[in-house]
Amino acid sequence: MGAYMKSLNVSYDKETDRITPIETAKDEEWIEVCERFEDDVQRVKFIEHPDGYNALYQCFDSENAPFYYLVKEDARLKRLRHKVFLSKLGIEAE
Repeated sequence: MGAYMKSLNVSYDKETDRITPIETAKDEEWIEVCERFEDDVQRVKFIEHPDGYNALYQCFDSENAPFYYLVKEDARLKRLRHKVFLSKLGIEAE
């Protein structure tokens, strides 16, 4: 799969829009996080973070409880997101 896409588990308060690091969290490969949550993930928003993270995602467990991750999206993930977007519009992407 190539380069390592970094992700970090965080707390997120929707009302205040505050992202707080979880002390025990460590960098994880984003693909492994997606697999653990059976690809039930959703991009919440674009962010600017001093450590290079550029997106906040929420993942849902089998009870539909949300878990939040900062992700360093690379060009491959951006292309995949664009391809999925076009597919939902009924446009075949190359």
